Amino acid sequence: MAEPIFRRLALLGIGLIGSSVARIVRERGDIAAELVANARTQSTLDRVMQLGIADRVELDPARAVEGADCVMLCAPVGAYEALAAAIAPHLAPGAILTDVGSTKQSVIRDVGPLVPAGVHFVPAHPVAGTEYSGPDAGFTTLFQGRWCLLTPPAGTDETAVEKIAELWRRCGSMVEAMEPAHHDRVLAIVSHLPHLIAFTICGTADDLEGESRQQVLQFAASGFRDFTRIAASDPVMWRDVFLNNREALLEMLQRFMEDAQAMARAVRWGDATYIEDRILRGRVIRRSLIEMKQA
Repeated sequence: MAEPIFRRLALLGIGLIGSSVARIVRERGDIAAELVANARTQSTLDRVMQLGIADRVELDPARAVEGADCVMLCAPVGAYEALAAAIAPHLAPGAILTDVGSTKQSVIRDVGPLVPAGVHFVPAHPVAGTEYSGPDAGFTTLFQGRWCLLTPPAGTDETAVEKIAELWRRCGSMVEAMEPAHHDRVLAIVSHLPHLIAFTICGTADDLEGESRQQVLQFAASGFRDFTRIAASDPVMWRDVFLNNREALLEMLQRFMEDAQAMARAVRWGDATYIEDRILRGRVIRRSLIEMKQA
């Protein structure tokens, strides 16, 4: 077996992503020799110990990071600034601080200024997930064949970046570096906007009058069911994503609304060619995803 990349890995937050990383670390043995988990509540930490997915648990994030050569923020991105402030004085010199957040400019804005000299900061985003959350939600194949995007600030120590890249490769991910603003624009269209639309459609259905609402649920077709699966996602996490990628999300939403209006006009005026073209473009995108094994 290869040497572990880290002596001690501290996970701050142990939901879907954190508990999946924890399970992989425990199963493989070549990512970290020791795993410490932190969460907001003692009941979550008790569950982590029942599941056997950490060597040690700490309710205080400052205690969790002591002596760790890698600290991974796995909480909702809105909690990062307070977490970083709490742990900064306790980070070991030479340690690597990384994260799994879905917005990257906000993470660099909120966490970057608090990182002490001598600690390496390597923001990352494993592009993988399900609608489930909590320590029971994780599984060892979550990152298999999925991308992990690294967005290290200019001048970040290259050895530290490579260690985080190797951590994600050993978790099963393909790894690529990306500029933070570009990351946020790409994720706004492929992840954040679809979630916003799904939450909105389910809200629209929920607002229907009595009998209509009941029949919507009773006769839900696969299209609506797909939206409800996305809409079952963690509300705090997604609230924080929307607020922390506000500009890119609103730009993509505006573009979508203009395209939706064009489609509405085509339906209103019976423009069959336009409608068919849009449907065919959707099929092309789906085929491309399948070919790239990202479907």
